Amino acid sequence: MSSVSKRLGKVEMKLRWDPSPLGEPPRHLDIIAATYSADDPYGRPVYVVHYDSRSPDGTINMSRHSQTGQGFGFVEVMVLEFDRLSSVYGRVVVGVAIHQDHGPRTFGELSNAGVVAVEGYTELLADDFGGVADSTATTVAEFVRGGSGGWEFREMIQGFDGDPVAFMAQMGSLPQP
Repeated sequence: MSSVSKRLGKVEMKLRWDPSPLGEPPRHLDIIAATYSADDPYGRPVYVVHYDSRSPDGTINMSRHSQTGQGFGFVEVMVLEFDRLSSVYGRVVVGVAIHQDHGPRTFGELSNAGVVAVEGYTELLADDFGGVADSTATTVAEFVRGGSGGWEFREMIQGFDGDPVAFMAQMGSLPQP
C-alpha cells in the first residue's frame, strides 16, 4: 500500500472501461465514496456518494457518469474537495463496483478498464484492476485526515465479491491485506 502524505485539495477519481461487445448487455461501473466521521472512522459511513447522489455539502460529487463505458478516455469522474470537507469527517474510502443487473461480472471480464486518482497534475494512483480480476467490486483509495488537519492518500486495492449495495455498506470496514 502506497501513501502520499501532504495537504490534499481537490482530487479527481477517474474511471474508464470499454463498452460491451455487440449483442451483449451493457457493462456499468460506478465510482463510490463513503465518508466516515472523525469520531468513528471505521464504523458506518455518515454518507455514501455514487452516480445518483452527492455529498450534503457539495464537496464530493460526480462530474461525469457513464452507464455503458462509451466515450473517449475516462468516462466517469468523481471530484473530492478535501480542502472544503468539514473537520467532523476523518476518513473517505473510494471504491468501484460493477452493476450485476445482467448476471455476475468481474473485473477480469472487462477490457481496457482502469482507475486513476489525480490532484492537479500529480497522479496519486493508476490501476487496471488486474490484482482484483475475480472481484465484482474493489476499494481503490483511502483518504485519512492527519493530526494537523491535512488529508493523506493511501492506495487501497482490495477486491470484494457481492452486490454493490452490500459493498457500499462494508467497503470502509474491509480488512487490510
